[in-house]
Amino acid sequence: MDWPALALSLQLALATTLILLPLAVLIARPLAWRAFRGKSLVEALVALPLVLPPTVLGFYLLVAFGETSVLGDAYQALTGRALVFTFDGLLLASIVFNLPFAVQPVQRAFDAIPREVREAAWCCGMTRWQALWKVELPLAWPGLLSAIVLTFAHTLGEFGVVLMVGGNIAGETRTVAIAIYDRVQAFDDRGAAVMSATLVAISFASIALINWLGRRAGHRG
Repeated sequence: MDWPALALSLQLALATTLILLPLAVLIARPLAWRAFRGKSLVEALVALPLVLPPTVLGFYLLVAFGETSVLGDAYQALTGRALVFTFDGLLLASIVFNLPFAVQPVQRAFDAIPREVREAAWCCGMTRWQALWKVELPLAWPGLLSAIVLTFAHTLGEFGVVLMVGGNIAGETRTVAIAIYDRVQAFDDRGAAVMSATLVAISFASIALINWLGRRAGHRG
C-alpha cells in the first residue's frame, strides 16, 4: 500500500468537497429559481466536465495553469513557483472537474422546494439569508448529501486530469489512482489489487454513511 498516495488522495478529496459545497449552493440556487438570459449556457458550462474526455479537460487546464497564462503567472509572482505539478494546481483542477458532481444534485434539491415555502418564510419576517439557512438548506439536505459523496468519491478515483495537471510527484501530486497505475505498469498485481480494494472500501463506506444519514434525516423530518 502506498500510504502517502492514499493520504494525499484523501486530503485532496476532503479539500475539494469543503470548497465546492458552499460554491455549489451559490451556483445552484439561482440556477434552480431564477430565469435569466444565458442560463442554458451557464448550465452547459457547469455540465461540460461530465462529457469532456479527461485528457482534453486536463490539457486545457494545463494550458490555463501554465506559466505563460494569466493565472499561472499571477501564482508564480505570489508564491515563487509554478501552479502546475503542485498540490495547489491539483486542487484547483479538482474543483473544476468536480463542479457538476456538486452543483447538479444541489440544483435539483433546490428546484424541488416549492416557491410557496420560501415566500412563507419571507412573510414571517425572515431575510433571504435567514430563509436560506433555516428553511432552504434543511429542505435541500438530501441534495447536499449527494453532492458531498459524489464529489468525494469522484475525486478519489480521478486519474486523467490529475495526471495531466499534477504529474506523478511523490508526496506532492501522486494520488492513489496514479499509484495503482504505476503498480500495474510494474506488473505488481498484488499491490494494485490492495490499493484498488481500499478505494472500493472507502467509496462503499462513504456511500453507505451518506445513505444512513439521509434516512435518519428523513425519519426526523
